[in-house]
Amino acid sequence: MPSLPGDGTREAALRWLAYLRVADVPRVRALFTHHPRYADLTPVQYAEGLEWLRRTGLVTASDHPVVDVGEQLPPDSAVVPQALWNAADDERRRAIGTAGERCLLALLRQEGLMAVEHVSAVSDAFGYDIGALTSADGRIHLEVKATTDPTRLVVHLTRHECEVMSADPWWIMGAVLVSKRGDALNVATVSRSWLRTAVPHDRSPRGRWESARLVVPPQALKSGLITADGKRVLSGGSFATPEVWGMPGLGAPVARPRAAARLRPTASATGGGKALPT
Repeated sequence: MPSLPGDGTREAALRWLAYLRVADVPRVRALFTHHPRYADLTPVQYAEGLEWLRRTGLVTASDHPVVDVGEQLPPDSAVVPQALWNAADDERRRAIGTAGERCLLALLRQEGLMAVEHVSAVSDAFGYDIGALTSADGRIHLEVKATTDPTRLVVHLTRHECEVMSADPWWIMGAVLVSKRGDALNVATVSRSWLRTAVPHDRSPRGRWESARLVVPPQALKSGLITADGKRVLSGGSFATPEVWGMPGLGAPVARPRAAARLRPTASATGGGKALPT
């Protein structure tokens, strides 16, 4: 099996995904080769990044991206200050988050789980997005984090979600890689023990953290949805694209929901806005 790409190769792949939306390979390669802004990576890393995207199917045979990473371009702070958040970005993240939640709702129902409910569409007070029964005496409380970035997994965890995780033995975090058409390309579970060690701690009674941005390492991920007692919720492996987020390729492709094979992202006030800013 090919070795997993390094950080430089994944960053190169992310740049390819951003620019291949608007230009072909020769033009983008020329940009990376000759523009000083992109000289922090070598031509070999750019070549490896493109080869990785082709090998994993994250670009089509005609080199069109299958995921939309948005404007993942480096800021030129010497020219103008950069806005890190705007209304258009917020709506896009909400749409991606809604698509990820809908994909997992459909997959759980396809697996035959009972009482599958989209609880975050009712209220964020639950501290998770989806509830379902896995057996007569088991259940799953699923917090969904959706992204279109295949090179790294970044999640935002609120304090309330963290407190629910600590108190609720059924709580798990599921990450979804969403395609341009709204498909779930990959599903993985983020380790609860890793999340506990990664969240910040209050340093003073005068201040407390409310939201944390966490970069999830590959060793904190398991393919598919895994309950707290180690049971696999989704059949068939659930990891369609190898090496995404630095993970080795494991298992079989995600089983596409029959009733929702292509779920187009649409902005929704009840979607929870759980897409992952990068």
